[in-house]
Amino acid sequence: MLTRPSLGFGLGLRVDHYEAVLADRPRVDWFEVLIENYLVPGGKPLNYLMRIRERYPLVMHGVSLSIGSTAPLDREYLRQVKALAARVEPEWVSDHLCWTGVAGRNTHDLLPLPYTEEALAHVVARVRAVQDALERRILLENVSSYVTFRDSPLTEWQFLAEIAARADCLILLDVNNIYVSAVNHEFDPLAYLAAIPPARVQQIHLAGHENHGDYLVDTHDHPVPDPVWQLYAHALRRCGPVSTMIERDDHIPPLAELCAELDQARALARATLAEAAA
Repeated sequence: MLTRPSLGFGLGLRVDHYEAVLADRPRVDWFEVLIENYLVPGGKPLNYLMRIRERYPLVMHGVSLSIGSTAPLDREYLRQVKALAARVEPEWVSDHLCWTGVAGRNTHDLLPLPYTEEALAHVVARVRAVQDALERRILLENVSSYVTFRDSPLTEWQFLAEIAARADCLILLDVNNIYVSAVNHEFDPLAYLAAIPPARVQQIHLAGHENHGDYLVDTHDHPVPDPVWQLYAHALRRCGPVSTMIERDDHIPPLAELCAELDQARALARATLAEAAA
């Protein structure tokens, strides 16, 4: 198998919850940690991280790889990520299928790519180089988008599936991002899921978004809405049990509230997979 067995149901580890995680031992199977928060040697965040690592499995998730950029790969950043991974021993490492800057400028946003053969070959070569540097497979996450390129003969789902196959990497399937982009660009989210190779889906993200009427914005500051839960059920039917987590990056509620939402994911997954098995 390409992927590891499911870790169960996790949360993004946030500063607001450090103390509660250590004191309350919440019913969370694993935590995802943001790489950029822990690259400075020592300090309070890393101290908390290592204490939590003693109690829960961790995965590492980054926002700075900029795998689609034409700028050279940041070798110093990769060195730091590899060193952090050696210390944390995560189950896996992930980042986004996007670009974040070029020519030394960082937009601090996850920008979409043109879905062309040229861009595909470029990203595949960079993914292979990153995996060689880190000495491990990485996961790439689909991002939400609000604009498209005129020259995009491939669909986003064809592009993602081809990169995973040609670079021999894995996929972090963000179900909320699929839904947001499907509404914004008027495509069928089920067609997206149907094209994703289940054997390469290692992890699923669930999150909320803002509805602005004729478009959606991926904000990660709301509970998971019904259409995303429904799409998650379709993803489970397609991929089977996959490590699933809920992301909340703003308007962060108490940990108990997020754990209750995580229980919704558990219940939905249990019912959906039981129905599929029957």
